[in-house]
Amino acid sequence: MIDLHTHSSASDGEYSPSQLVFFAADKGISVLALTDHDTVQGLDEAAAAAEEKQITFIKGIEININRPRGEFHLLGLGLQKIAPELENLTKRLQTERIARNRTIIESMQADGFSVDYAELEETFSGQCIGRPHIAAYLVEKRIVRRRQQAFDKYIGHGRPYYRSKQGAELPEAIEAILASGGIPVIAHPLSLYISWGKMEETLSWLHDAGIQGLEAWHPGAKVSSCRRLEEMARRIGFFITAGSDFHGEAVRADRKLGHTAGKIEIADTYWTDELEPALRGC
Repeated sequence: MIDLHTHSSASDGEYSPSQLVFFAADKGISVLALTDHDTVQGLDEAAAAAEEKQITFIKGIEININRPRGEFHLLGLGLQKIAPELENLTKRLQTERIARNRTIIESMQADGFSVDYAELEETFSGQCIGRPHIAAYLVEKRIVRRRQQAFDKYIGHGRPYYRSKQGAELPEAIEAILASGGIPVIAHPLSLYISWGKMEETLSWLHDAGIQGLEAWHPGAKVSSCRRLEEMARRIGFFITAGSDFHGEAVRADRKLGHTAGKIEIADTYWTDELEPALRGC
């Protein structure tokens, strides 16, 4: 099995980068990409663990792209180096993420909740804090019973303490990935919230903009939709990727490492037939 979309505690995953690799080895994963949100901090640790476990490791990232509607995440797979363009971009995105976190906590505090930003940072010291960490913090503070309840009641989209996240502009994200020797790939394209009638036209435009791959297979989609996306992507000229978007059992119990839509195992053929030529040397 392979998995080209996973997260560690360097962003919002459950396991440290090395723990993720060890877990992947236990599950029989032969090729693994670490694609943390807006950060590359965990890549060296994961690469060292992958060498120990003799797993082919793909250095990656998942960048949030500014979009007025829906959610646009761009994977960068096969990073050879961290170019200044990518380093500067991630630093800016992390600064904006911290500002967002602080605004959420301070707004809740102003409304009488017993929360404190310094305490949040101390609780998740060394991690790239985001809303999943805030949700876990609210569970710890007994403000909610479960993480999902924190999103449903307080910090999810449309809830009173939701604050929009600043992302990168698409051209700068593509440039940063390419400058780092990586390949830009559209993650979970259905989250773009584009109708099927406009999907091919939009994806064609994104391909012309410099994006080379499309994650047609993602556990958040139906198998029939994934097959439709794969057929469309091949017509356009994308290569196809598949991932689990694994964050850890405690974060998303429904997502299993090495499995994608319909709980289908991600076969090695996706690597040998599609990605090995594209990512050779990573």
